[in-house]
Amino acid sequence: MTAVLSAHGVAADSSPMPPVLAVAVVAAGYLALAARQRTVRAWNPWRTGSFLAGCALLAVALVPRLLPYPDGDFRGHMLQHLLIGMFAPLGLVLGAPVTLVLRSLPRRHGRLLGRVLRSPPAHLVAHPVTALALNVGGLAVLYGTGLYAATTHSKPLHYLVHLHFLAAGYLFAWVIAGPDPAPRRPSVPARLVVLGVAIAVHAGLSQLLYAGALAHVPAPPDHVRTAAELMYYGGDFAEILLALAVITTWRTHSAGRRPGAG
Repeated sequence: MTAVLSAHGVAADSSPMPPVLAVAVVAAGYLALAARQRTVRAWNPWRTGSFLAGCALLAVALVPRLLPYPDGDFRGHMLQHLLIGMFAPLGLVLGAPVTLVLRSLPRRHGRLLGRVLRSPPAHLVAHPVTALALNVGGLAVLYGTGLYAATTHSKPLHYLVHLHFLAAGYLFAWVIAGPDPAPRRPSVPARLVVLGVAIAVHAGLSQLLYAGALAHVPAPPDHVRTAAELMYYGGDFAEILLALAVITTWRTHSAGRRPGAG
């Protein structure tokens, strides 16, 4: 099988089918559970649409040939980062997959999953500061050290970086604005403060990248500057959507608690 360079620059199989098939299996499983809810309790179609949109964005990001930049281009890597780490996770989280699974499981297994979500390790992972550190801290390590350069020569490391983008992005979106249950979720104002810190750090990193202050990125300067602009403006847009999701959830819950609200 011929090899091509991925958006990180490492050699990769020309066929992206395995990861895309995995995304398709997850989407199909979600659809099956959502369809089953129609016979029990109606499942919000907006949740389904959001989850499928997240899966679609993730699938596009996993196929470098669908991106508007050549394989191995740092700008393509940055676009992948935005799709995998910010936009796709938001769609997936707003699909409320944990709630859907809890509705679909037998009561005994649902209680078991509930105990896991209330466990001390879950409390630690679901803390906004932990989610913030994994999200923006991972970016600082990737571009502020030699890690990105190492991913251009190591296929396993390249895949691990993508996995970290997805997991950290999902965790952050879930903690900040997810409709799924989370252990001891802080108040909305506190979550908005954490989101504000994330926005500031993300913007600062993109500005440092644009200025060429992060010398560990092996890419032409014009490509680095364009990637920094993608990171800055694309990140702002994703974070605005996340803030809107927080506020919408807040307003919905407040209306639900109002006397006489239906």
